[in-house]
Amino acid sequence: MRVGVRATAQREGQHFCLVLLKPSHYDDQGYVIQWVRSPVPSNSLAALYGLAKDCVERRVLGDDVTIDIHVFDEINTRIRPERLGALIKSAGAGMVMLVGVQSNQFPRALDIAKPLREQGIQVGIGGFHVSGVLSMLNGDDPDLARARAMGLSLFAGEAEGRLELVLRDAAAGALKPLYNFMDDLPGIEGAPIPLMAVERAQRTIGGTTSFDAGRGCPYQCSFCTIINVQGRQSRRRSPDDVEHIVRLNYAQGLRAFFITDDNFARNKDWELIIDRLIHLREVEKFNTSFIIQVDTLCHKLPNFIEKCARAGVKRVFIGLENINPDNLLGAKKRQNKITEYREMLLAWKNAGVITYAGYILGFPNDTPESIMHDIDVIKRELAIDLLEFFYLTPLPGSEDHLKLVRAGTPLDPDLNKYDLNHICTDHPRMSRAAWTSAYQMAWQRYYTREHAEKVMRRVAATRANASNALFLLTWFMGSINIEHIHPLESGFLRLKHRRDRRPGFPVEPVWQFYPKYFAEIATKLMRWTALYVGLRRIYLRIKHDPQRFAYTDIAMTPVGAAEAETHELFGTEAARAFVAQRQRVKEAQAGQAQEPAHEALPLEAAE
Repeated sequence: MRVGVRATAQREGQHFCLVLLKPSHYDDQGYVIQWVRSPVPSNSLAALYGLAKDCVERRVLGDDVTIDIHVFDEINTRIRPERLGALIKSAGAGMVMLVGVQSNQFPRALDIAKPLREQGIQVGIGGFHVSGVLSMLNGDDPDLARARAMGLSLFAGEAEGRLELVLRDAAAGALKPLYNFMDDLPGIEGAPIPLMAVERAQRTIGGTTSFDAGRGCPYQCSFCTIINVQGRQSRRRSPDDVEHIVRLNYAQGLRAFFITDDNFARNKDWELIIDRLIHLREVEKFNTSFIIQVDTLCHKLPNFIEKCARAGVKRVFIGLENINPDNLLGAKKRQNKITEYREMLLAWKNAGVITYAGYILGFPNDTPESIMHDIDVIKRELAIDLLEFFYLTPLPGSEDHLKLVRAGTPLDPDLNKYDLNHICTDHPRMSRAAWTSAYQMAWQRYYTREHAEKVMRRVAATRANASNALFLLTWFMGSINIEHIHPLESGFLRLKHRRDRRPGFPVEPVWQFYPKYFAEIATKLMRWTALYVGLRRIYLRIKHDPQRFAYTDIAMTPVGAAEAETHELFGTEAARAFVAQRQRVKEAQAGQAQEPAHEALPLEAAE
């Protein structure tokens, strides 16, 4: 195992070794999901590293104590617990912090912690699973009970202003069983900034780093854990903080950023932040690019999309979730209005920004037939570039999970499956086999060669980066069909280590494992190459088409007054009822001329 990023207080005397580790999780064969180059970087890891460096600089353990920080992301680095233990033992004191641990990563985190605890190493664990279960279930969870029984220290909440307390306890050999700050979420303006050292960022595809400009979400989606972990009140970094983050990373050669706010459009300082980023690009000529996440009403904010494009936003994740109004209402996704979808997507398309949309399969009204119908409608009528499918999953920390637990509904006990890509409970209208088949068919239905060509033609028609669309389409199609892993978990060149297999799975013998693994690599590389070459031929045909800028289709046509009559998006009974209801709302608003215009957006969001 390579020693990761290391930051040290350069003083003589005692040493304290702090290991920050973001765990991965297991695939269906029990192997750790790991890549030579991983996808999205961990913001939790960046945030904890920034806080730890601040603790080093402030010498929180005393002037005579040297704090060594080692940072590892298991998604792109092999982890050997015995070597982590050796690092700490050689320092004479220290601890391992398992950071940002999601529910699906919790089993792997405990498997890493077990041999460390057997060596007597202090281990702490925090992240969405611990915080969500403490928030919604008062900590009543069998996997948290396992962690307690192993002697792990649980951390719930956020570490700003609290990390030094944990470090001092660890230095004294007196970690508390629980640090619970869920009722005291800190302000983050002026806090030490998230920082991903260049060595770690270079292990991601595109050398991307991440930071959060704000935390919390004002909405009430029942399937979401954000609102119960980070709260519904907006807490944000100042524009000065964000500019400092970008400048510091740019100075170490990092140009691509993922702003991890669950909904950047609801950051009250979005315009001040974006104006700073525009200045860096247009005046100081910073060659930066950004990925952000937004809601489906972001286009209602004056200048939001236009300014984001000027600031260097190249890709945007949109929480579309579904096109059935009944499904959205049942999930308390009231802010999503199908009457706004086309206008919002066309606004991003016209700005030259590539759109990702999350789409959830398994709402109570869903059937295999309705799912396929809706996907066909999306392909034809909505200008989405990349669609990401997920099972509706009762994530621990969500309202959905709480209701099912209280009702005594059977839930899958294996947290490793709570990755949005596995079924974790029964569906009222589909058998597990039918639901699984619908999920698999959804990917095949959307990602055909014909639709990939349509996506690239739409991108090229707006003079956006069609070569980027080619790369992303290859990534998504190959992840599903070749790697059999969700695109958001996929990376470049899969790594598997014979002994790094989940307990309960046999360790394969050398003569069996390595020939199979190397044959798998060779076969996959050939299939990846064939996929890319095939899609690139389509791309080149579009690139050399003199009429490429004239391309249009029903999804690219401007939004008109007769949308309900001309688009099948509004053809279902639920959609027609929703359109009629929206018309009544508009008429009521038009009759209230005394109301200030700026209140329209909050009114819609609160419906």
